[in-house]
Amino acid sequence: MRRRDFLKNMILLGTGTVLLPQVWGMKAAEAAWKTEGSRNLDPLLGIPVKETDLEFSYLENRSTTDAIIIHHVGNTNRDVSAAEIHRWHRNNGWSGIGYHFVIRKDGTIERGRPMDMLGAHCYEHNWHTVGVNLVGAFDDNEPEPEQLAAAAKLLAALCRYYGLKPDEDTIKGHRDFNNTACPGQLLYDELPHLIEMASKQY
Repeated sequence: MRRRDFLKNMILLGTGTVLLPQVWGMKAAEAAWKTEGSRNLDPLLGIPVKETDLEFSYLENRSTTDAIIIHHVGNTNRDVSAAEIHRWHRNNGWSGIGYHFVIRKDGTIERGRPMDMLGAHCYEHNWHTVGVNLVGAFDDNEPEPEQLAAAAKLLAALCRYYGLKPDEDTIKGHRDFNNTACPGQLLYDELPHLIEMASKQY
C-alpha cells in the first residue's frame, strides 16, 4: 500500500471506516463520472451529450423537424468517434459531419452537427430530419445494448424537444427514405423495440 493510501485509511480508521486502495479508485471514478455527466448535460435535451467542438465551413438553419433518421457507419464495426466521421465527411468536400448525433459502442452520445442545423445524412430529406448514427456495421453485427439504451434516451429527448410522438411515423431508418441498406438489417430490426423504449421515457 502506498504511503498516501495508508494515511487515508488511518484517518478513516478513527471513524470506524477503512477503504482499501482499490475502493478509493472506484469511489474517485464514480465521482468523476457523475461530475462529467452533469457537466455534459445538454440544456435543451436534458440528457448527457459529449461536446466535440467540431468546426464547420458552412451551416444552414433547419426550420422544420418532423422525423428522426437512424443510421449506422456501415463500412466498419470499429468504435469510431464523431471527430473521425467529421474528418471523413470533410474529405468528401462537405462542411463537416452530416449526422447530428453519434452514439458510441459504450453508449456515449457525442455531438455531431449542431442539432438545429441542416444535416447531410439523407438525400432529399435533410431539410426536415435529425440524423442519429449508431457506430458499427449492423448488417452482420448486433448493436451493443448500451447503444440501444442511449439511443432510446436520445430519441425520447428529441421527440420531447421537437413536439413529436415517438412512433414509426417519426423514427425511421435511412432505408425508409433512400435506396440503401443503412442502418443495417440487425439495427433496423431493433427499431420497433427502440421506439417502444423511447415511448416509455417520453
